[in-house]
Amino acid sequence: MNEAQRKLAADIAARTDSYFNRTKQIVTHFGDKPVTYAVFLRRPVICAPRLMLDWLTTAADLRQTRIDVDLIYQEGDWVGAGEPIVYLTGGMAYLSDLETILLQKIGPACVAAHNAYQMALSLPHVAFLAMEARHCAGAEMQEMMSYAASVGSAAAKQEGANGFIGGASDGTAHWFGAQRGFGTMPHSLIGYAGSTVRAAEMFRETFPDEPMTVLVDYFGREITDALAVCARFPDLLASGGLSFRLDTHGGRFVEGLGPAESYAVLERYAPGAIRRYRSDSELRSLVGTGVSAAAIWRTREALDEAGCDKARIVASSGFGVEKCRVMADAKAPIDVVGTGSFIPNEWHETYATADIVEYDSVPTVKIGREFLLRKNGARKRVGGETK
Repeated sequence: MNEAQRKLAADIAARTDSYFNRTKQIVTHFGDKPVTYAVFLRRPVICAPRLMLDWLTTAADLRQTRIDVDLIYQEGDWVGAGEPIVYLTGGMAYLSDLETILLQKIGPACVAAHNAYQMALSLPHVAFLAMEARHCAGAEMQEMMSYAASVGSAAAKQEGANGFIGGASDGTAHWFGAQRGFGTMPHSLIGYAGSTVRAAEMFRETFPDEPMTVLVDYFGREITDALAVCARFPDLLASGGLSFRLDTHGGRFVEGLGPAESYAVLERYAPGAIRRYRSDSELRSLVGTGVSAAAIWRTREALDEAGCDKARIVASSGFGVEKCRVMADAKAPIDVVGTGSFIPNEWHETYATADIVEYDSVPTVKIGREFLLRKNGARKRVGGETK
C-alpha cells in the first residue's frame, strides 16, 4: 500500500460512523457474506451519482475488491421520493464502513441538482451562473455544488431551457465545459476605485479585450451609475459587451423606487403579476426592497430610454427557485441570473439513506422498507480488474 492509499484508508476510518467500523470488524471476525445496499433519498431529486461512483471505484481499488453497481437512474434523470437510485453489491466487510462517505457524496448533489433544474426551468430564456463558491464549506462542497448545477442544468436544457452557462471559479469551470470562471468585479473593487465609473475604467484598462459586467449598487445609484458607465464606454455598449449587475441588498430599494413607485413600474410592464394573490415573500420579490422584479424593470426602462438598449442585466441576490418563478411571472427582463442559493436552506433534505436489501442474494430488509427491494436492472462492476 502506497502513501496515497494509506491516507485514503485512514481517511475512511476517521470519517465513518463508528458503528460501521465496528460492524466491519465483527463481520470480518465471523465471516464475510455478499450484501446489496439500496441508496435513496426521501424527496424528489435529479440523479447526480458521479462523485459517489468515482469515490466508490477508488475505494474498491484500494481494497482490491469488486463492487457491483446497479444504477437504476442515469445521471440527470428525475427520481421520485423513496425510489432506489442505485444498488451496490459486494462483501459486507468491504462495504459496511463506506456507507457514511458514499451517502455524503450523493445526497447533497442530487438535491442541489434538482434545485438547479427547477430554477433553470422557471426562467427558461435566462442564462444562469453558479456563484456558490462563497456559500460552500470548503473545496469538496464547492466541487459538489458545481457538479450538481451542471447536472441539473443539463436536465433542464433537455426541456428547452438555457440553463447554467458557467460558474464563478476556475477550479470548477470544467463542469460547465468552460476554461475558466465567469465574473468581472466585486464590490471591493468599486470601493477601492472610489466610483463605479473609475472601477470600470480600471477593469477595461487591465482586461481590454473582455466583455464587462459592472456592479452598480455600491453607492445606491443603480440607474445613475449604469447610465454613466454607458456614456463612458459607448463602443463597448454598441458591441453588446456591456452588462450591469444588480445586487442591491434587502435593506433598501433600488435608486428611485419605493413601495408606490415599485407598484407603478409593474403596472406599466406586468400588471397581472401584482393583481393575483401573493404570499409575503412573493410580494417582496415583486415590489419589495433589494433586487425585485420592479427594480429590474425600472433599470431596463431607464437604459432603454437613454438609448442603451444593448446593455444587458445580470440579477443576483437571493435567487432561489421561488424567486425565479416570481420573476418569470412578472416577465422580468433578466439576461443572466447569478445564484449560489440552489444549495438547500434546510439541510435535512440532502440526507441520502442506504439499507441492505439482500444477504447472500436473499431479499431481506427491515420492516417498512420493502419498497427498496430490487427490481430488474442492469449491473456493472467497479473495482479490481473488471471495473
